[in-house]
Amino acid sequence: MAAAVTLKYLTVPAISKHTATVIFVHGLGDTGHGWKPVADMFRADPDLAHVKWVLPHSPIRSVKANMGMEMPSWFDIYSFGFDTDEDELGMLQSARLINQLVTAEVDSGIDASRIVLGGFSQGAAMSLLTGLTGERKLAGIAVLSGWLPLRTKFKAMASPNSASIPVFWGHGSNDPLVKFQFCKDSSDFLTKQLGMPTSNSVEECKGLTYNIYEGMGHTTNPKELDDLKTWIKKAIPK
Repeated sequence: MAAAVTLKYLTVPAISKHTATVIFVHGLGDTGHGWKPVADMFRADPDLAHVKWVLPHSPIRSVKANMGMEMPSWFDIYSFGFDTDEDELGMLQSARLINQLVTAEVDSGIDASRIVLGGFSQGAAMSLLTGLTGERKLAGIAVLSGWLPLRTKFKAMASPNSASIPVFWGHGSNDPLVKFQFCKDSSDFLTKQLGMPTSNSVEECKGLTYNIYEGMGHTTNPKELDDLKTWIKKAIPK
């Protein structure tokens, strides 16, 4: 039944000739509209005028950790401790739906190597799952305040391309929701278990670029967005 479902999404078109796409996946309780100001800001940069943004809206579902309230969510969250069971079925269903957006871009003539998949929090977890287990090698994956889901199974699920896909990882040192240690464990998994090389500079866009923003909570800030913009320019240049 889920196979017939497709995601609704917001499109922010490229200003110049469209030659690359960013698909950005929102966090819990948000919609694609929440990230439109960032898309608008980024595409105003002449070096990113060729980029189209696709901002999907998650399905509405009951979230156990929020007392069963219905809200936009890519999967159920049983507890905000992250050391509990995960909604594997919900995650895999959402990964399929997000992958359909990648397929639509490829079908329209944009090569997978010109597509960046990214997200915030729950959307960041979905971007890692979708991007590192999919059959296509993307230009890069952007992870803001996120974590690696399904860690006990991820190595077996990862695609042969996974270690060679550039990953931008940004996280706040004071994140009360996705704790710093959880982010560190997740990024360590990419390097130690998947064999992803590390990079010291957002200018390189190779391997895992790991950035911790001092004092930042479960949000983003101008420095992180500036670093992300620099990284995207390298991932999908004009």
